[in-house]
Amino acid sequence: MKFSEQWLRDWVSPALATQALADQITMAGLEVDAVEPVAAAFEGVVVAEVVEKRQHPDADKLSVCRVDDGSGETPQVVCGAPNVAVGQRVPFARVGAVLPGDFKIRKAKLRGVESRGMICSASELGLEEETSPGIMELPATAPLGEGFRDWLGLDDHAIEVDLTPNRGDCLSVKGLAREVGVLNRLPVEGPALAPVAATHDETFPVRVEDPSRCPRYIGRLIKGVDVAAETPLWMVERLRRGGIRAIDPVVDVTNYVMLELGQPLHAFDRANLQGAVIVRLAREGERLVLLDGQEVRLDAATLVIADERGPLAIAGVMGGEHSGVSAETRDIFLESAFFTPLAVAGQARTYGLHTDASHRFERGVDFELTRQATERATALLLEIVGGEPGPLVEVASREQLPSERRVPLRAARLEQALGKALPTEEVVEILERLGMVVEGRADGWSALAPSWRFDIAIEEDLIEEVARIHGYNRLPVRRPAARLALRPDREARTPLARLRRQMVARGYQEAVTYSFVSPELQQALLPEAVSPALANPISSDLSVMRASLFPGLVRALEYNLNRQQTRVRLFETGLVFRGELDDLSQVPMLGALVCGTREPEGWAGSQEEVDFFDLKGDLESLLAMGGEAAAWRFEPAEHPALHPGQCARILHRGEEAGWIGTLHPAVRAELGLRVDAVLFEVRLDALTQGQVPAFTPLSRFPEVRRDLAFLVDEDLPVQALLDTIRGRAGEWLVESHLFDVYRGKGVPEGRKSVALGLTWQHPSRTLNDEEINELVDAIVGESRQHLGAELRG
Repeated sequence: MKFSEQWLRDWVSPALATQALADQITMAGLEVDAVEPVAAAFEGVVVAEVVEKRQHPDADKLSVCRVDDGSGETPQVVCGAPNVAVGQRVPFARVGAVLPGDFKIRKAKLRGVESRGMICSASELGLEEETSPGIMELPATAPLGEGFRDWLGLDDHAIEVDLTPNRGDCLSVKGLAREVGVLNRLPVEGPALAPVAATHDETFPVRVEDPSRCPRYIGRLIKGVDVAAETPLWMVERLRRGGIRAIDPVVDVTNYVMLELGQPLHAFDRANLQGAVIVRLAREGERLVLLDGQEVRLDAATLVIADERGPLAIAGVMGGEHSGVSAETRDIFLESAFFTPLAVAGQARTYGLHTDASHRFERGVDFELTRQATERATALLLEIVGGEPGPLVEVASREQLPSERRVPLRAARLEQALGKALPTEEVVEILERLGMVVEGRADGWSALAPSWRFDIAIEEDLIEEVARIHGYNRLPVRRPAARLALRPDREARTPLARLRRQMVARGYQEAVTYSFVSPELQQALLPEAVSPALANPISSDLSVMRASLFPGLVRALEYNLNRQQTRVRLFETGLVFRGELDDLSQVPMLGALVCGTREPEGWAGSQEEVDFFDLKGDLESLLAMGGEAAAWRFEPAEHPALHPGQCARILHRGEEAGWIGTLHPAVRAELGLRVDAVLFEVRLDALTQGQVPAFTPLSRFPEVRRDLAFLVDEDLPVQALLDTIRGRAGEWLVESHLFDVYRGKGVPEGRKSVALGLTWQHPSRTLNDEEINELVDAIVGESRQHLGAELRG
């Protein structure tokens, strides 16, 4: 919100300098981002009148003028502006004046003709950023000879306030004046908002088909307006200082009232309306050309203002080009409405828009302001463009308007939160000055929130209001007292920080992605996933909660690949959301993704690409940290996002704990990825489980190793063979691992050779060959009987 300091002081003017006022607003929780002069520094410029104009004898594009600057003389000026004319009042820089950029005005000769001064354009005075095509024309009432800077009030400042989303009530000069008045215990005096009497009885029908989204709609027909009239310079200046460019008098008035009171308005050309104004949801396939020339296809969930022919505007966001005010407009239909925040929230972003109106409606506009804003805008329009106002047409659904919010405030809770007790009189005074109706209770107070404060709903909101108006800097600084017990160190759990360090040690970088993702991306990776959709998404491609870490990691991979980063190692921890809102589970997960070469680029490094087993090895290093590697299993399975045959379900103690695999080629093609990627995700609650470390004494006796090569069916998982071996190898087996898989010459088709290394060691004696041979025979016999495995010769 950007506003003129002078405009604010017309409502309430505390005895504070500009910076002190900005500091006070910031300390009240409304952070001031910038305080800037509304005009560049200049001096020696006065209001003058052009009394004579003739063609320059030696230049077609120059005029020789004489101006009356109120000094009793009429200095001659050479002017190159095409719009200079006799009778104009203009800003005139006398000889000796200093313009922005330290440009000094001196006597000069232009093409042989003397010039004593300069008639100025708006850009030459620093009032416009773009170069003005002509001189700045002033109203005929501008006082001749008066200093231009003083007359236009340019010793002013534009104050920009960065408001949090809950303070939509301060998105106007009136709202900020209320705050300043409360902070300084001063009355707030705005312009008179008296009703405007109708001069004709004609109305335009209004029908609200969705009162839950538009509980109040007010319209007024104003006939015979002159849109060719000029917006007064004072209004143009206030709009400029509020960051809004003047367009035409009707639009300027609606923008002015929006800045002044906080109520967005819209004016339709009556000639382009047919039948009735209808507030309804858009119908499938309807299109609308907006005021900015963009044509949009309307979503069925979009609230629109329409007539009998079709949509006229997106409610609370932007009007349509067809029904807008133009140079031919003679009658206007002025709209002022209250749209519920949820009806407008996210609609602007859905169509790639962000307007001043949507910014306000999304945060909540005072629903009692609608009629006042209409009367204020009508009065200004009659003053500027004339016309004949008709009676107000109001369609309201009282039961759909926001209900009264009476919020309790306990004195003990207030004292606890602030760290000090405030007198009852001060608490009541603060709340009442904020516009609340306060009643005393046995344990404190209850306050009825005013219509403009959508953010007052619970006790903590009232505590915040009392604290900020009392002054945060006046609250005591105390260390909180608490009885804290030492938390037990659960040694059986692996801390998340340790898991993160392990991933970093293996060459990964941690990614932090949004918890919401594109519905199209999630559908491509997880077609059967169910997760909540956001009511007010940041953007349309971040509109559903993630059901997996895969979408965020894949999007991060795409981002890196688009920036020529072809070797990517990413991991992420965070919640995933599964199910609808009424049955939602939030599961903490750890996921990772790799692509590119196995080793960094180097003269001695391999250029082989990473595969499934590289990532599986990294994952197994995490699984082993809990000391229960045997509790984990990988089993072949199918996942819609992963490549068949290069995909496994991760089991922890027999229960599904995650997935690992190579990205499915069809999914990769759909997403436009040119490289293979391998990824996994696993539940953090299973990953952090483990067992308490225990000491095992080292044996002084030698190990005995046997290497066995089995011929097994091609589709037999090696894990099944390992499980069988461990079941018959006895209690002294200390290690079993796979060291070779062979297919080819000497191995029958459909079979594979699996070589395993088995190591035994007894804690108190040396094992003999007879004992080991007996165990080996048992292993071979069990493997042959249950798995069809044969010992390879």
